[in-house]
Amino acid sequence: LQLSYGSSSPALSNRQRFPTFFRTHPSATLHNPTRVQLFKKWGWTKIATIQQTTEVFTSTLDDLDQRVKEAGLEITFRQSFFSDPAAPVRNLKRQDARIIVGLFYETEARKVFCEVYKEKLYGKKYVWFLIGWYADNWFRIKDPAINCTEAEMAEAVEGHVTTEIVMLNPENTRSISNMTSQEFIEKLQKRLGKNPEETGGFQEAPLAYDAIWALALALNKTSAELVKKGLRLEDFNYNNKNITDEIYRALNSSAFEGVSGHVVFDASGSRMAWTLIEQLQGGVYKKIGYYDSTKDNLSWYNNDKWIGGAPPADYTKVITTFRFLSQKLFISVSVLASLGILLAIICLAFNIYNGHVRYIQNSQPYLNNMTAVGCTLALAAVFPLGLDGYHIGPGLFPFVCQARLWLLGLGFSLAYGSMFTKIWWVHTVFTKKEEKKEKRKTLEPWKLYATVGLLVGLDVVTLFIWQVVDPLHRTIEEFTKEEPKTDTDVSILPQLEHCSSTKMNTWLGGHGEGILEIHWDPPFPFLTPSHPSPGIFYGFKGLLLLLGIFLAYETKSVSTEKINDHRAVGMAIYNVAVLCLITAPVTMILSSQQDAAFAFASLAVVFSSYITLVVLFVPKVPR
Repeated sequence: LQLSYGSSSPALSNRQRFPTFFRTHPSATLHNPTRVQLFKKWGWTKIATIQQTTEVFTSTLDDLDQRVKEAGLEITFRQSFFSDPAAPVRNLKRQDARIIVGLFYETEARKVFCEVYKEKLYGKKYVWFLIGWYADNWFRIKDPAINCTEAEMAEAVEGHVTTEIVMLNPENTRSISNMTSQEFIEKLQKRLGKNPEETGGFQEAPLAYDAIWALALALNKTSAELVKKGLRLEDFNYNNKNITDEIYRALNSSAFEGVSGHVVFDASGSRMAWTLIEQLQGGVYKKIGYYDSTKDNLSWYNNDKWIGGAPPADYTKVITTFRFLSQKLFISVSVLASLGILLAIICLAFNIYNGHVRYIQNSQPYLNNMTAVGCTLALAAVFPLGLDGYHIGPGLFPFVCQARLWLLGLGFSLAYGSMFTKIWWVHTVFTKKEEKKEKRKTLEPWKLYATVGLLVGLDVVTLFIWQVVDPLHRTIEEFTKEEPKTDTDVSILPQLEHCSSTKMNTWLGGHGEGILEIHWDPPFPFLTPSHPSPGIFYGFKGLLLLLGIFLAYETKSVSTEKINDHRAVGMAIYNVAVLCLITAPVTMILSSQQDAAFAFASLAVVFSSYITLVVLFVPKVPR
């Protein structure tokens, strides 16, 4: 038989490898039920670990892993090092570890906490669990292996929690040797002379003393048992299995009060004992509780202290928040758009009511009516442009996306298309050679309506195919996390909703990601993606605008009775195009800033509509 008083490796609990081994020093795994109990007490579920690569710590951690799983918690991150802990400590910081169990010898502990200081992995957000058998001043000892000052070390270790085996009975009761634990220590100190704390193994002395008692009592018991069989202890030799088995049985059933507390062994020959829980408060270790794992009994003193006033959270809670459009801005622009719609309706009514007046008849009133209707549709699109998750749920979002698309698309085709048709006709008829002048006399209105119909039809077909093949849906853009000023354990993840489709860049122009806001810019605009490359819509509307400017410039000096307001139309086209060319690049840049993007896109729609209506209809009123 072997009996140890100072071995703590969990490997020694293996009865296959060490069938006759006993120890009065508990296994290092005895710390683990205590740690799990503390995790549960403080409400932590995510634990990180860092260990020195030796068998004793690896097997202790394997045991902890097992116990943590059984308790419904998890070890989220495990790090180990051989001699240099710098990289593992950095990894813990990177992985946002908060509750960290550290298993290493005292010299390595100094290296670890010097790195902890450098990485700022201490303070009110972090809790370290260490082994309690280091010297009480371990972090103050001068060590050439580290380059941190004593003050820095003291700052880094403040508030950590230790668990250690109770090696001296805390209660002042008499043991089997008729001594109290206090009397035992006094006697021992007297024998040792000066500085007993610096004597190696001083802490384990009660265990060694109880080991001798355990052996003496076991031999005593064996002797009594052997007499019954007509044998004596003196008959023992290394081939006599009977006597060995008797000693084993006697030792295995030991139960007595020693100076280290109640001495009993578990099935694997390891001592069952209490654990002491301490916390470093103001550079001094304070007892905060005891735990008896055999009875699952936690004695708590309620004197634990936390830098932040309470135990920290075990991870950073990420709160997702949506960035919504400013409601003041939305309401202001909506009021402007509503007034614009009212203006368009008044213009339309005026035009229809005065349809018999010759001056109105000569301005192609049906085309002007289409312009007014187009402006109304484009202005109506301002409302869905401003709707987001603040007003509607994710289920309705695709419908809002489609509404933006159809209203703006058709609004553009009707309003701009009808103006473009006038300019186009004036240009084709009035800039022809002399011999074709006769054709000027006859203007066939159906050709004008057919042209507008063609532009609108193209839009309807394109929009319909887009909606069927690759419908718009809600996508979410995520921004970098923000740390609120007050709460250290919360980070905010801002998100922004966009309308997007899989092949957005094909339909619209843009980049491959397809996460972009639809910014329809005026006139009843075309869309502006984040990184422009002409798509179907973008290219077509852009060409129409450029061609419109060219035709308006070419026909500025023409005068004709048949279309008496083409100069006003030219003015409107200039304004619309200029607004487009300014707004398009701006909204591209601002797609992630919902307020600015909405303001630019919607105000461009509003102003181009207002300008068109005012330039086209107001001069007709006095006439």
